[in-house]
Amino acid sequence: MNKYYVMNKNCVHKFKKLILLFTLLIQSSCGYLIQPDVKSGMIHLEKGSYKIDPQHASVLFKINHMGMSTFVGRFNQIDATLEFDPHNIANAKLSAVINVASIDVNNKELEESLRGSSWFDVDKFPQAFFTTTSVQLLDEKHAQFNGALTLHGVTRPILIDVVFNGGADNLLTGHYTLGFSAASTFKRSTFGIDYLVPAIADEVDIEVFAEFQKQ
Repeated sequence: MNKYYVMNKNCVHKFKKLILLFTLLIQSSCGYLIQPDVKSGMIHLEKGSYKIDPQHASVLFKINHMGMSTFVGRFNQIDATLEFDPHNIANAKLSAVINVASIDVNNKELEESLRGSSWFDVDKFPQAFFTTTSVQLLDEKHAQFNGALTLHGVTRPILIDVVFNGGADNLLTGHYTLGFSAASTFKRSTFGIDYLVPAIADEVDIEVFAEFQKQ
């Protein structure tokens, strides 16, 4: 074999390795370049009107199944707005709408059953609504949102524990963004959904993970 051919082949191989290394270095640095400077603590967050980012929002529900396991599902379609002033948190206003038919339990047959008249009855009650009635700041990151939840055609008071994770300018979206998580617990029977209680627990845990974009 021609020695120049061997040398050229080795050079090409080394060049490809250098290109790959250079590409990996660029990709790894991109994470640092787009990482926002997240500020936590209420005083660092920006006042404004916010709308939920549906691509970065999850609404989960958890319910005990026959005393043997915790059944977990989610709703895939949610819309929400937030009026927020960190210096006057008591006047914060959160409004949310959930498309109940978007229920997702990773089982098509069960999802159709849950949409039926024994459970959510989505033909009659396609949406669930939440609106705040009052807000209490607990500390620099935690607040309680009192509000009214309308589900299955029934409206009841509900308390939501909220954790503000922080806020920052998101270079990917061009929006200042607030991130938070929230949790609540209620009895489904108070909303007229009592099918198979107590085999399927009455108490339901709700968890929300969301980002809101300043408008």
